Amino acid sequence: MDIYIPVMLSGGFIFLLLFLFGVLSFKFKIPSVIVYILLGVVLAGFIGDSELLHLIGEIGIVLLFFILGMEFPIKQLLKVARKVTPAGTLDVFLNIGITMLIVYLFGLGLIESLLIGGVVYATSSSITAKMLENSKRMANPESEFILGLLIFEDLVAPVLVAVLVGLTAGNGVTAGSFAILILKVIALTAGAILLGQLLFKKLENFFDRYLTTDIFILLVIGIALAYGGLALMLDLSEVLGAFLAGIMIAEVRKTEQMEKLIVPVKDLTLPLFFLWFGTTIEFGEGVPMAGLLAVLVLWGVAAKLIVGIVGGRMYGLSRKVSLRAGFSLVQRGEFSIIIAALAATEVMIFSSVFILATAVTGIILFQFAPKITNKLYPNKQVQKVKLPG
Repeated sequence: MDIYIPVMLSGGFIFLLLFLFGVLSFKFKIPSVIVYILLGVVLAGFIGDSELLHLIGEIGIVLLFFILGMEFPIKQLLKVARKVTPAGTLDVFLNIGITMLIVYLFGLGLIESLLIGGVVYATSSSITAKMLENSKRMANPESEFILGLLIFEDLVAPVLVAVLVGLTAGNGVTAGSFAILILKVIALTAGAILLGQLLFKKLENFFDRYLTTDIFILLVIGIALAYGGLALMLDLSEVLGAFLAGIMIAEVRKTEQMEKLIVPVKDLTLPLFFLWFGTTIEFGEGVPMAGLLAVLVLWGVAAKLIVGIVGGRMYGLSRKVSLRAGFSLVQRGEFSIIIAALAATEVMIFSSVFILATAVTGIILFQFAPKITNKLYPNKQVQKVKLPG
């Protein structure tokens, strides 16, 4: 006889497990992100493909990037965009272009090569942002470069997904459909800038009046979800939409007060995204193309290190800070999962293992990045000169 388990009971157990494993991660100094992902891998057979879990997790991701967007007023964002374009172009060349060449040389076709190139391309925005926040490195000089590069990737990745959808469906991608996709990205960005400048910049008194009321959080979270949802409706990334919504509302200049309202909701929902992420990783009957997988994991680490070191120097960072940025970019995540889902079974399993391997490796490298760079580039100590007498 089947036993009916209410959704609320399941939800309670999930939160209790997240708390328990969160305590263990804190006690043993293991990043909670990796613990939640591995917990998702273990629970995949019990949870299954839960749309509710995915939805709540997506709310956490949207709020995380909404908060990040509030740290970047429009003028600062435009400045970052100009500076990060050379590094972003290098990122595309190495992680898509060179990866495609490697995969093609291993005997796979052009479409499979492009699919795997897409999986290898994008650093996980959610994992990276969460670790920057948890490690208190958001104020470090490399954080602006890293976040700028993530936004660049979030602009490229939806275009890549659209191309792959056309190719895998056998429809191809026309010049017209590609131009429409680019116009959507431009329109979404322009809309956020115009709303920020023409509307939200003039609402400071309104925000002052209602900011301390119980109902104000409904407005703020509603804006974040609505603009993220608008991005999804345009076949773009909700992460991009949420970030632009944060930039839009940053013009009110009440970031600190609004963060205090949103952070508790974000802390409640974000762990569920990493749990859901873990449930999407399927190993099947083994790991296909193990030789190619080993090569791409090594190349995936090396390529992001090059992007950090060379791209960071292009951005204007020091050698030490550029290297620290490179060690902080290895983890792949949500866009890689979306692209992997378009592939045939063998490539999907291959991609899932690659994502898990680089997520784990990237989180470890992120944690040790300051120690490694401090050892390679020690701080210069000022020697004291003893004066006579």
